[in-house]
Formats: sequence, C-alpha cells, structure tokens
Amino acid sequence: MPMQCWQTSCRWLAVALALLSALAVAADDGMSTERRAMVATVAAMARDFRAGGIDARVLAALERLPRHEFVPAPLRASAYENRPLPVGYGQTISQPYIVAVMTDLLRVGAGDTALEIGTGSGYQAAVLAELGVKVSTIEIVEPLAREAAERLRRLGYGGIATRIGDGYHGWPEQGPFDAIMVTAAASHVPPPLLRQLKTGGRMVIPVGPPFQTQQLMLVEKRADGTLLTRQLMPVVFVPLTGGHD
Repeated sequence: MPMQCWQTSCRWLAVALALLSALAVAADDGMSTERRAMVATVAAMARDFRAGGIDARVLAALERLPRHEFVPAPLRASAYENRPLPVGYGQTISQPYIVAVMTDLLRVGAGDTALEIGTGSGYQAAVLAELGVKVSTIEIVEPLAREAAERLRRLGYGGIATRIGDGYHGWPEQGPFDAIMVTAAASHVPPPLLRQLKTGGRMVIPVGPPFQTQQLMLVEKRADGTLLTRQLMPVVFVPLTGGHD
C-alpha cells in the first residue's frame, strides 16, 4: 500500500475509534451523573474514616467503572446507591464505600499482584484491574463464578484470572501476592493465605461470626516474617464457605 494511502487509512481508523469511544461514553451518560454522586458520597464518608481520605486513584477507578453492569438487571436503577445489593445465589456486591476502603488499604498499583477471595459479580476484581493490578480471583459458587468470568471478558477485563474453588486455600500457583483481599467473613485468618502473601504484602479480611457484626482486619507481613494485625471497623459480610475447618 502506498504511504499516502496507509496514512489516510490510519487517520480513518483513528476517527472510527474516536467515534466508537464517543458512542460508548454517550451510551453510558445515563448513569454517569449517578456514578459521580456515588463517588462524592464515598469520598465524604472516607474523610471521616481517616485523615487524607481515599486515594484519588481508587476514587477515579470507581468513577470509571460501570457498577450497573455488575448487578442484576432489575436492580440497575439502584446500582449507584451506597449500599450492598444481592447478585444471586445468596451473595452480594459490597457497598461502594467498603469497596473503596478495602481497595485503598491494600495500597496496590500498576504491576502489583492481588488475590481476591469471593469474586461475586466481579466488581471488586475490576476495580483492582482499573488500578493496573494483575488480579487472580476465586469464587466457590460455580454459576456465579461463570457469570462473573463472562461479564469480565465482555467488559474488557479478560486479563483477570478466574477460578472456581474454595478460596480458603488460596491459589498458590498464581502467588505469592503483593495483596490479598477476602470479601467474605471468616472465623479466623486462613493460614494458606498468609503463606501466599509476599513479605511486605497486605491482606484485608473481615473476621467474625457469620451473619453478625465482624471486624475488618488489616494484616501486614513484615520483612522478618512476623505479622502486624489491626482491627479497623465493624462490617457485615456473607460467610466464607467451603470444606475447610
């Protein structure tokens, strides 16, 4: 192809891509106002949680991500309310504020690796991916896991590794991880997950009895291998299930 024709083709391709991008944004305009309002609410609540609030990168990820794509169709009008919503099979998509806090606590960025226990609808995994994190996520409920994997692929998050299984045991073949997030309540911090956490890594996990108030905990693995554990705030998560003790 002559150089002039090639350059013309490239210009037309660039125009076409720009038009497609504009159409995508336009198609999403119906929810963009609600999404900005959600992020503003999360940011205001986070300022009360700690000085400095939530990392701006996390808030930007929430504003980019179409949460309405991760909830059942009948609940899409409520997708940007600051509350958890059912996603089927007895599971929920977490409250946006809790998603922001847990993501912020991990302190992850581009190139880091993270393991998520409890894929749910895939929203939290997508938030981490928006930060440039290499995400591996496990879901024990098979139909929910398959739906989430398909949703993530459809929305352009095909790089997220998904697996059906008992998250208590982690995913050693993918580890070790810079960060681990558990989005279901456990009675204790699973030892297999601690083993898969890198030195200097962070884990965020709700610990406590099922269907009661639990404590959101931050676990940090120090350079000498010792653990620093802190209780941060009361939360209520669905229980971590599986055949573990």
